[in-house]
Amino acid sequence: MAYDVLVIDDEADIRLQICGLLEDEGYGTRRAANADAALQAMAARRPTLIILDVWLEGSRLDGIELLHALRQDAPEVPVVMISGHGTIEMAVSAIHAGAFDFIEKPFKIDRLLFVVKRAIDDARLRREVAELRLRAGPQTELLGTSSAIRGVRQAIAKVAPTGSRVMISGPPGVGKEVVARQIHEGSRQSKGTFVVVNCATIAPETMEIELFGSEASADDTGRRIGTFEQAHGGTLLLDEVTDMPLATQAKILRVLQEQSFVRVGGSSAVQVQVRVLASTSRDLQAAVAAGQFREELFYRLAVVPIEVPPLTARRDDIPVLAKYFLNRAAQLNGRQAGELSDDAMARLQAYDWPGNVRELRNAMERTMIMAGDTTTINVDALPPEVTGIVASNQEQVSVDTLRLPLREAREHFEREYLVAQIERFGGNISRTAGFVGMERSALHRKLKLLGINIGNERA
Repeated sequence: MAYDVLVIDDEADIRLQICGLLEDEGYGTRRAANADAALQAMAARRPTLIILDVWLEGSRLDGIELLHALRQDAPEVPVVMISGHGTIEMAVSAIHAGAFDFIEKPFKIDRLLFVVKRAIDDARLRREVAELRLRAGPQTELLGTSSAIRGVRQAIAKVAPTGSRVMISGPPGVGKEVVARQIHEGSRQSKGTFVVVNCATIAPETMEIELFGSEASADDTGRRIGTFEQAHGGTLLLDEVTDMPLATQAKILRVLQEQSFVRVGGSSAVQVQVRVLASTSRDLQAAVAAGQFREELFYRLAVVPIEVPPLTARRDDIPVLAKYFLNRAAQLNGRQAGELSDDAMARLQAYDWPGNVRELRNAMERTMIMAGDTTTINVDALPPEVTGIVASNQEQVSVDTLRLPLREAREHFEREYLVAQIERFGGNISRTAGFVGMERSALHRKLKLLGINIGNERA
């Protein structure tokens, strides 16, 4: 498909000349004589590139004023300014206002075509980088305002500048790598490289080469640089460190002590300055007791322990996370994200999320796809494992409830509903009562009648 270039100039012959040159090169073009026509063309379809005259005589907005409006409405579209009365001050002013480049009239054909191509290529690269960053997810941000996640942020703020080693623990999918990246960003090594090695995905026989590299051999193409060397001056995260072979653990211990190692097949020591972080989803102390992890390495790595809570311990953060992941999925697919209904949000908060934040992210992408272009996303668009419902006689009813008589089914539903709401509000009875529309004392009686033990309730 041809690139779409919008040419905005008050002189008809200039518009005709530029469009003719671009069309000869395979570009699609549109023309506008003033600011209002340009804004109408923008509303109809976003162009790939805009070529804009500085003066625009007889227009409601001159070129610089229109440039400001265009940058506000469509910052991703590059704008090349042109003028027959150009000065250095004017060019500088246009660049500062957000123009990609400035060309004086009469312009050389080669110069115009070169700038047009460069502007389009630059915009394409920017879009690709932005998309890659979006797909990678929030690399150094912990979303949420719950007390559990605030505690993690406070721990990060204290330990990041110190240079101490940190053991990050928590179940799969909670964001342990995000915590590690935040520690790196807040450290003295932040300008260095952040390197991750997943010990659970590397074969034991290649673990040492992965970590320490290897020297060239007769049947090899050359020297291989390991992750310790790659992270020199920065931070190395040993992800799922409990899966590291015992023999490699002993060598890691020596590296931590001496800040040097020998490549596999080599004889010379390699000196490195690396901050080592570690993470695990297993009980590391139990692994030590079982002889699966070296105790001395445990104490070397776990100078400061940080435990990342599961999503069930921070249900108040689910609305923020769900909206974020929904919007991100919509951006990646070039669509407008709908709003989750109150019922859908309540169901998200009631679900146990065994896969934690990673599962929620995937669920929101699936929800965005299933919801289509609707502005309000209801429960039926959520994944079935989240809703726990099946279709029966055109109604959506709980699978377990289908097996019960009416009275027992009603009690079963009330019990599930109230337990879910209590969990949603973190055990806060007052907030639960307000949401379900009951007096606090009446809710207490109902809970007692249904045999629901709320444990240590919060007021």
